[in-house]
Amino acid sequence: MEPVSVSFTTRSADATRELGAVLGRLLKPRDFIALLGELGAGKTEFARGVAEGCGVPPEEVASPTFALIHRYQGRIPLLHADLFRLAGEDDLYGTGYFELRDSGEAAALVEWADRIPSAVPADAVRVQFAQGQGHDERRLSAAATGPVSRTRLAEWANAPGTKVGPTPKTEKGPR
Repeated sequence: MEPVSVSFTTRSADATRELGAVLGRLLKPRDFIALLGELGAGKTEFARGVAEGCGVPPEEVASPTFALIHRYQGRIPLLHADLFRLAGEDDLYGTGYFELRDSGEAAALVEWADRIPSAVPADAVRVQFAQGQGHDERRLSAAATGPVSRTRLAEWANAPGTKVGPTPKTEKGPR
């Protein structure tokens, strides 16, 4: 069975963005990446990297906190959503989010995904961000919740460019 969790440590915003770019280069339509963590933990910087890895020019990528959802066209379409300002699932339905997410055309990257648990499909990579010891240090813990996300997580953990801090810790699930 493929890895179910991986941990990374980055020591700069550039390293956080590059770690996201590595993942972005691997994404395929229907992949879902949930970003979790406090304000300032590095989610948007990582999202810029993911978008860049998908072939989206970095200057096009902004936090969708006020627009709620951005759709970018790169190597593959990328849906980038931010659920911070939404009160619940009813608000999310009004945005057309579920139709976009379930269309199968795009990979999805969702910040504050934990605010509306139904926004996250059963098969997803969840990336938890935490402030590290230094001002720019970030700790990322990624977990896969299904077969497609396990494959993507294994590819990401083993890709060149993921050695941004200590060797990624990989845990294997039950056989």
